Amino acid sequence: MSRIAVVGAGSWGTALANLLASKGEQVVLWAYEREVVEEINRRHRNDLFLPEAPLHQAIRATDDLKEAVGGAEVIVSAAPSHAVRAVMAGAAPHLKRGVLVVSASKGLEAQGLKRMTEVLREVLPGQEAIVALSGPTFAREVYEQQPTAAAAAGPAQAALLAQRVMSSNTFRVYTNDDPVGVELGGALKNVVAIAAGILDGLGMGNNPRAALITRGLAEITRLGVAMGAKPLTFAGLAGMGDLVLTATGPLSRNRTLGIELGKGANLEAVLAKRLSVAEGVGTAKAAVALGEQVGIELPITREVARVLFEGKSPRAAIGDLMERTLKSEAAA
Repeated sequence: MSRIAVVGAGSWGTALANLLASKGEQVVLWAYEREVVEEINRRHRNDLFLPEAPLHQAIRATDDLKEAVGGAEVIVSAAPSHAVRAVMAGAAPHLKRGVLVVSASKGLEAQGLKRMTEVLREVLPGQEAIVALSGPTFAREVYEQQPTAAAAAGPAQAALLAQRVMSSNTFRVYTNDDPVGVELGGALKNVVAIAAGILDGLGMGNNPRAALITRGLAEITRLGVAMGAKPLTFAGLAGMGDLVLTATGPLSRNRTLGIELGKGANLEAVLAKRLSVAEGVGTAKAAVALGEQVGIELPITREVARVLFEGKSPRAAIGDLMERTLKSEAAA
C-alpha cells in the first residue's frame, strides 16, 4: 500500500482518487473548496464536480496542503492547468525528497507557455521523478471502471513506477519516453475539440468533423515536432486517442463549449454557467503564441482563438480555413 496525495478534487482528480483507493492505496484528496472536503468526508460524495458518484470510503479529503502531501510517497497533480503553479508551489515545502509526482493536468500555462511538467520542475526544485499522465480518459468513465488506457511519460524509472501505481484491471498505463509530445497532445486536442463542437453547433455533418480531426492532428504534430517531440507520439494514446475522444464524445467539456458557441452563444455567457474548466479556452491563446515563438503555422488553433477572443463568427472562421492557399497535404 502506498500513501498517495491527489491534489485537486475536480471531476478528474476525484475519479483518479477513487481509482487508486479501489486498488487499496491510502489516498488523501486535497480540495480547494471546503464544502467539497466536508461532503467527501461526511457522505463519500463529490456532487459539485462528480455528481451521482458514491466514492470509496477509504478516501480522506482535506483543504490543508501540508496535511495532504506531507509523508506521501506519490503526488498526483490534478488541479486545473492555470492553478498548478500556485497550488503546487504551496505544496512544495511539505513534499518528501524523491517522491513520484504524476502530472494529470492537461493544458499550457498562459504566461510562460510552459507544459505542466515544466511548471512542476520549476516549483518543485530537486524533485526529479516527474511524469505526465495523458490519454483518452473521461473522468466519468474512469469512475465507472470502463476499460481505457493512458501513457505515463517521463524518465524511464519514474515512468515505470507511475505505470505500476496508476494501472488497474480497467485502467491500463503504457510507459512513454516523450513527455513533450504526450503533454502537447493532451493540451492541444482540447482546442480541436472546441472546433469540433462548433461544427456540431452549426449543424454540420461527418465530413467536416473527420477533416477537422485529421488536419487538427497534423497541426498538433507539426508544433510538437518543432518543439522536440517524436512524431509517433501523436499517433498514440495521448495524441490521436485523446483527440478522437475529446472531439467526438458527449462528455467532452471542450466540445460542449464549442457546440454552444456554434449555436450563437458568447464565451462569457457559456463560462458563467460552468463550474468545471474547459482547458481548451486558455490553451488556444497559449498555443497561438507558442506557434509564433517557434515559427509554426496553426491555422485551426488561430481561428478558434479568434472565435473565442475576437468575436469572429464561426462561419467566417470556417470560410477562411477553407479558402486558404491550396497546398500539399504534407505542407502546413
